[in-house]
Amino acid sequence: MKPLEKFLKKQSSHLSGPRHLHRRQSVSKILPSFLRDNPGDSSGGERCEDDPGVAPPSSQDCLELPDGLRSPLSFSSDELSPSEPLTPPPGSGGWTLSPPGPLLAPDTPEALLGRVLEQLLAAPRLSDAAELALDDFVLTHTLFLPTEELLLQLQQYFCGCSRYTTPAWEGSEALQRKQAVLSCLLHLLDTYKDALQEEEKTFQLIKDFYVLVMRDAPNFPQLEGNVIRLHRLVESAELRLTDGSATQCSKQVKPLFRHFRRIDSCLQPRVAFRGSDEIFCRVYMPDHSYVTIRSRLSASVSDILSSVSEKLQYSEEQGQREEPLILVAVTSAGDKVLLKPDDGCIFTTLGINSHLFACNREELRSLVPLPEEVQLPPEDSHIHRIEAEDLANQLSAFHWELFSCVHELEFIDYVFHVERGRRETANLELLLQRCSEVQHWVSTQTLLCEGQARRTQLLKKFIKTAAICKQNQDLLSFFAIVMGLDNGAVSRLRVTWEKLPGKFKNLFRKFENLTDPCRNHKSYREMVSRMRPPVIPFIPLILKDLTFLHEGSKTFIDGLVNVEKMHTIAEKVRTVRRYRSSQLPGLDTDVSPTLLQNKAYVRQFQVIDNQNLLFELSYKLEPNTQ
Repeated sequence: MKPLEKFLKKQSSHLSGPRHLHRRQSVSKILPSFLRDNPGDSSGGERCEDDPGVAPPSSQDCLELPDGLRSPLSFSSDELSPSEPLTPPPGSGGWTLSPPGPLLAPDTPEALLGRVLEQLLAAPRLSDAAELALDDFVLTHTLFLPTEELLLQLQQYFCGCSRYTTPAWEGSEALQRKQAVLSCLLHLLDTYKDALQEEEKTFQLIKDFYVLVMRDAPNFPQLEGNVIRLHRLVESAELRLTDGSATQCSKQVKPLFRHFRRIDSCLQPRVAFRGSDEIFCRVYMPDHSYVTIRSRLSASVSDILSSVSEKLQYSEEQGQREEPLILVAVTSAGDKVLLKPDDGCIFTTLGINSHLFACNREELRSLVPLPEEVQLPPEDSHIHRIEAEDLANQLSAFHWELFSCVHELEFIDYVFHVERGRRETANLELLLQRCSEVQHWVSTQTLLCEGQARRTQLLKKFIKTAAICKQNQDLLSFFAIVMGLDNGAVSRLRVTWEKLPGKFKNLFRKFENLTDPCRNHKSYREMVSRMRPPVIPFIPLILKDLTFLHEGSKTFIDGLVNVEKMHTIAEKVRTVRRYRSSQLPGLDTDVSPTLLQNKAYVRQFQVIDNQNLLFELSYKLEPNTQ
């Protein structure tokens, strides 16, 4: 069974998932039951074996769309409220919205930009309504208006030559119009930050726009404050870009989770990944020999294969190869995914114990997992030495680092990337991978513990750790630990669970209720609503909400942008923003060698992610007596 097993198993009988989305492999790895693709449709590659079928939706589905949203097809005629129709009634001129709904009426993308700029004419101080409308537009514009097109249109508005102006816009003063355009541009730059540097054409448009503003600035001294802000943003971005290019050869290679386990690397604070960052990666041959390449994180499969071929060109093996190489991801269970030549950013979409293999098509069938992935690792003694509080605090500290690295727009790009185009979501994918890793680590350590008494003590430690993580408001770790204990291979250990003290049994039942997906995760949502920042949420549920929202409503209705959908998406992103509006307090109480050992241990788990292997361990501990 796939990662995040408990969370997904309870929903697999209710959802068949959107079938037309071409999703990355990591999506099907992390959220298979409600984001499942047709076999072979993933943009991360083409499956070499068919996945088992998915159960059809149940009529007794306990899940709803987030925040009460439902697919229009699911409503009966009796349920439709006359005051809130799904489509505007004839002659009404628009939708009837109830607060706090969107502040803009449905319109074409170009006209919608004009409406936003109209609301910004009240500069220098914007109203709360104008700021909210601007934020909605900037966060979601890529779904209906590419950023390059947005920048071009803003330039036209700034120069006074736009074709989409309204009487209100034309009737305003030139200073107000330029102030409104600059407010929109600055908010765009503040929101995207370094992400726009990764798109060369977009960043060039920003620099061209900056030159245009600087030429016009002497005529409008009242714009000095915004011009200075724009100058600082563009200058700092340009410096970072220039410094990165100048030190390309000596730039430090960033380690991913499982690349070359090194204590000095895993103890360093995590920083956000960008597509231009370089990493080391091993690419294996069918005989399990390998070459080590240095590659950009955003490199395409073709680029990776070129680097591999260059490494092999002096070897005897390359001389024997006449057919072109293909790149295949092989999991620890032996599943193979053939990656397409134009696929990019594949390093963060690989499974926990998956590896890249380069071979020709004739060798595809002979590929098998690496020996270390099918052999049982030794029992870990460190888990028995570390205290539950130290374990929980280290988990929370690390996951806060990872969560802080995720750009808020990665949530939108991850779910809507087919509609809005390609963009890297490496930091979000690494956080999802970590969630799966912690879940499998809990299952692995429990099943590798052979002594009955020690195994019961380990269950107590995991339950206590989950309780402290919940207290730390680290709900990612909390969910992962509970789901790891709810893994079928662990939950079937009846004798072990019976030895658990009643206090811990009752506590774990409460934890299971909090992770129960019924009634749209009502228990979890009530719990997190009572928390104040900082909070590390259960990330897959945010993606589930966005996916249901995307599938339950169209982006365009009769050629007009569905502003209700855009507003709800923006609200979900602002929720993530609020979770991070305060910093997590320091959880490290000292810098002793023991603390550093615990920190290194938590950041580089060794896990078994092969469910069949986990069940073999389980049956060895407690054979089936039926």
